[in-house]
Order: sequence, then structure tokens, then C-alpha cells
Amino acid sequence: MNSPITFTKDEEQLSLYIMKVYPTDVSVIWENYTKVELLEKWWAPKPWKCETQKMDFREGGSWNYAMVSPENEKHFAGLNYQEINPHRSIAVSDFFTDENGNINTDLPKLNWLIGFTGIEQGTKLTFNIYFNSLDDMKQILEMGFEEGFKMQLNQLEEIVRGN
Repeated sequence: MNSPITFTKDEEQLSLYIMKVYPTDVSVIWENYTKVELLEKWWAPKPWKCETQKMDFREGGSWNYAMVSPENEKHFAGLNYQEINPHRSIAVSDFFTDENGNINTDLPKLNWLIGFTGIEQGTKLTFNIYFNSLDDMKQILEMGFEEGFKMQLNQLEEIVRGN
């Protein structure tokens, strides 16, 4: 049984707040966000998979990847690492790209602050996601972000539980 996920939409603040508790140490969750071989195991909602094109995990670095369908349809995206506080937080800008990593300006760009907090039950993982406009927020949600992201977070839980 997966632990619950808090998913709160705030249209006034143009933001999403997402929180989930994992029954493991912060260092385990941190590694699942910072090592390609672990990130690729859960970042895409099944049956899709994640394929990294390149990852440079450092402030000023980036991660470019594709979400790949079972029919080999690819949707490309990337993010830039803005601030990294080891085992505490990661701030990124997130965007859609073409296959060469060029930003697709027709789709929204988001800013994320991901927090990693050690608690008695394990790790509280929080996401504060900020949008440039209400239209951008609605577009991302209409693309199935809530359902897909919850699937990904539950997949990570299954991995850390050893299922």
C-alpha cells in the first residue's frame, strides 16, 4: 500500500504543492533524484520509460531526457539545475524540448523547488511548482500532470520498499 500524496492547486499563487512521505532515509531519496541509473527507473509513469540524453547534476548543469511510450513515441524535456543544497533541496527550471534539446516555447516552462526533509517516518519529499500564468498551469494539468506525477512518486515508493 502506497503512502498518501498531498496535491494542492493554488490558482492565485500559480502554484502546485505536492508532498509524499517515503519510509527510507533522505540519502536514498536524494540518490534517486541525482543518479541517472536510479532516476530512469521511476521518472516516467508506466508503461512509459525515461531515457536520459545527458545529465550534468550541478548548479548551472542540466538534464535532458525523453519520455518514451511502449510504441517508441518520444516526448522530450529538460531542466536546468539552479540551486542544489545536498540532501536538502534542488531548485530547477523545467521545460519541454525538441529531440536536440532546444526549448519548445509553445509549451509552459515551470520552476520547481524540491525539498528533502528527514522525519521520524523517513523522508518527507515536497514540491513547490510555480507557473508563469494560469493558462500555463491549466495546460500542464490538462496534459495529465497530476495523474502521471502521482504514478511516478508511487513508483519511487515501490522501488525504495523493494517491491
